Amino acid sequence: MNFKRLIDFNAEQTAQQISEFIKDSMQKFGTKGVILGLSGGIDSACVCGLAVRAIGADRVFNLIMPEKDSEPKSGEDAKLVAEKYGVRTKTIDITPVLETFGIYKLLPKDIFSKRDKVAKLVKLGYSLFPKNSSPFIGGLRGTKFDFQRRIQAYYRIKHRVRMVYLYYYGEQLNYLVLGTSNRTEDLVGFFVKYGDGAADIMPIKNLYKTQVRKLSEYIGVPRCVVEKPPIPDLIPGITDELALQLSYEKLDLVLAGLGEGLSDKEIAKEIGLNGKTINYVRKLINLSENMRGLPGVPNA
Repeated sequence: MNFKRLIDFNAEQTAQQISEFIKDSMQKFGTKGVILGLSGGIDSACVCGLAVRAIGADRVFNLIMPEKDSEPKSGEDAKLVAEKYGVRTKTIDITPVLETFGIYKLLPKDIFSKRDKVAKLVKLGYSLFPKNSSPFIGGLRGTKFDFQRRIQAYYRIKHRVRMVYLYYYGEQLNYLVLGTSNRTEDLVGFFVKYGDGAADIMPIKNLYKTQVRKLSEYIGVPRCVVEKPPIPDLIPGITDELALQLSYEKLDLVLAGLGEGLSDKEIAKEIGLNGKTINYVRKLINLSENMRGLPGVPNA
């Protein structure tokens, strides 16, 4: 079997379908436009471009919401995307709001006051953990380590504050809030529940990360954004693939194979991975299941 065929798609047709979905959703919700958070990453850039194709630049509003840990390049790329598509933007530094929660006091100031020190510490931390007990795994299933819980509280609130701003402005403008999560992130739990996982609609949630990259190329997302390594931009030093411990190219193929009901042996053979890696991906799917569903309720 040609595994790559599992994630092949028609970019032109997909762009048209998503554009129609955005327009239909606006009509359903009775809104006048759309709003999204523009991070400087490929996912938000892709959603921004699709929204402009759907309803025109004059009805697309973007919030750029950096804080003290954000990469300066992220803000520059976000503005580049906004200029490319001719959309309105508002930049809001969320650092003061985060300071009112005291989040920057959660971690040792002498260590976390400089970006280069934090980046080195983060990379060292991931190197010390086996894949099956990495900090990301700990975040999905809970951890007994106080320091790790502090880190989770430290970065997750950033996306939740951004979500609040999006709805605050969206409701004033009567604009639909667009989410930017993709299928890969959704399946393995690489998002913050009620943070970047919250929106009125999710235009690219049916697309794997590698598909988002191809679609972004088709709709003209700036090449520097398409080609740069994806980062969550919550703590210096973390890239998506460092946290996930697997490249998106391989992860997407594993997810597609599991989605087709293929055996671990078939997937491992076709992609050139061992069985432990397939089990690891399956573990991510299982541990993050609660993040994708509605809050639990007791049986009647």
